Amino acid sequence: MANDKLTRREALGTAVAGATLLATTSASAADAPSLAASPPAGFSPFSAPGLVVKVSRAGSLQPNQLFPKADDATAMLTRVMTELTGKADLVQAVKVFVHPSDKVCVKLNGIAMSTMSTNKELVLPFIDAMIASGVPAANITVLEQYPSFLMGTRVSAYNVPAGVQVSIHNNEDATMDARLIPGTGVSTKFVRALTESTALINFSLVKDHSICGYTGALKNMTHGCTINPHDFHLHQASPQIAMLAAQDVIKSRMRLHISDAFKVIYHGGPKDKFPQYRTPYEAVFASTDPVAMDRIGWEIVEALRAKNNMPTLTTQGREPSYIQAAADLGLGIADRSRIRLREFTI
Repeated sequence: MANDKLTRREALGTAVAGATLLATTSASAADAPSLAASPPAGFSPFSAPGLVVKVSRAGSLQPNQLFPKADDATAMLTRVMTELTGKADLVQAVKVFVHPSDKVCVKLNGIAMSTMSTNKELVLPFIDAMIASGVPAANITVLEQYPSFLMGTRVSAYNVPAGVQVSIHNNEDATMDARLIPGTGVSTKFVRALTESTALINFSLVKDHSICGYTGALKNMTHGCTINPHDFHLHQASPQIAMLAAQDVIKSRMRLHISDAFKVIYHGGPKDKFPQYRTPYEAVFASTDPVAMDRIGWEIVEALRAKNNMPTLTTQGREPSYIQAAADLGLGIADRSRIRLREFTI
């Protein structure tokens, strides 16, 4: 696990950075036209800051150790969602996140191709549950960045329910005006599938990232939904990830974060270039708090690195400091002592 202790200088720097981020974010809100989305009238989406639920099942991967067994993935999804919400079944659990009037964007992650991507065995049952909960299929859009990334997830226009849209943005499908992201000096546009939605369901992964140390829920939304993600990687992508996630386009649409941890990459990510650093983990996580989710994911990667006698991300100069920056902006909880991790084995 990463060392949470800070020197006095580091603590002072963190405090100053947090104050600066808050100030610049407030300034941007005044300067840019609002693109915030609101839940349908009378609907208050479920929220539990700091709560992360984990469900594990040994033997849930197919013999190839690459893809989950469909029945096990559905069972794990159902349990993680019912434990998170306290509802009796998957459809009832989904109802507390999306309303029949919502337009839902489902963001996947397929950058590492099929050996380490969001698995269709987890995504498709969730989409089925949304439709069963009353969301029209035509109001659901599955989003990925490039055709190859979508192919990696094995989700396609041929296996989603009829009416569900499948969208590829290719870093160009945006209709909003360019917006300067404070604290970064860079402008961007968020893609149309996101800006035209009212709700965002985020399917992320647990893996090492060669630049920012760890990549999970936050980066899947920020760099996965802008037209120029390559411009937001300096300084280990901090505070860029936090500043992008704090924009009203993302912040107002976040409803749920599901982390596909059937496998974990603990070094050499975000692509699966070094299979020796990919390991079965056989778990699914769910939370309404992307910061807490990423804090737990970082902990998992550090534990696997320690198990394999590898230096910490901090020692390597790749500590994912954007996680604390996001907490400083009020996007969630990064303090491990305040995160409630509820773990179940089925």
